[in-house]
Amino acid sequence: IHSGNILSDPSWKIGDLGLSQSVNNESSDNEIYGVIPYIAPEIFKGSSFSKKADIYSLGMIMWEITTGCKPFANVKHDIHLIYKILDGERPKITDDTPKCYANLMKSCWDPDPKKRPSMKEIYLTVNDWCFNSKNDAEFKQAEAKREKLVESKKIGPEFAEKCHPEAIYTSRPLSDLISKCSSINSFSTISFGNKQDYNYISKEEELDIDIESLSSQNLTIQTFSTSLKKRSNEELNLETYDNR
Repeated sequence: IHSGNILSDPSWKIGDLGLSQSVNNESSDNEIYGVIPYIAPEIFKGSSFSKKADIYSLGMIMWEITTGCKPFANVKHDIHLIYKILDGERPKITDDTPKCYANLMKSCWDPDPKKRPSMKEIYLTVNDWCFNSKNDAEFKQAEAKREKLVESKKIGPEFAEKCHPEAIYTSRPLSDLISKCSSINSFSTISFGNKQDYNYISKEEELDIDIESLSSQNLTIQTFSTSLKKRSNEELNLETYDNR
């Protein structure tokens, strides 16, 4: 799901479902299409699309609503952006965003799918905002901030940085990129010309590594250190990898 698929005429509708699949379809043989900034990080690690992946996409759409800008519009949408997303990078939340809205948005794009809310929980939360006055003051204060920021051209389309020519917001096949990411992320060692071999490990996961299990596999401290060395040059020579 991405903002280009959402229509208003006059009620809100989701379109472009030609490539949609059943939620029960767990096959990994299908070509994956999408827009990189809206794709949940677990998909880049080889997981199948799920309801929780859609919740992540909704979090990005929530950010787009608050800013009037598309996420990651100022960078090339390639494997380097995917690495940043895997490392936990998300769009910067603007100062005018209500705290309750920001909290829901951040929970939607949590790197752990299990920590994301369900659609029912989101519905109940938004419904509470609409019909419970306890958040009125917060939203009014945020709207006042937003108006000032728009006037000073600090948010909104006019403020948006020039879109990178290779920032792509239409669905395209991504299976090759995802395959490359999942193979790198699965601790496979990759040679980059004459450079030392590195293993890519997301910052989101490196603290979860079980030191004892590594010891049980007779890995030395030096090997462990190498495996945690996270693309000291994030600009790894991917062209060399492609030509292997």
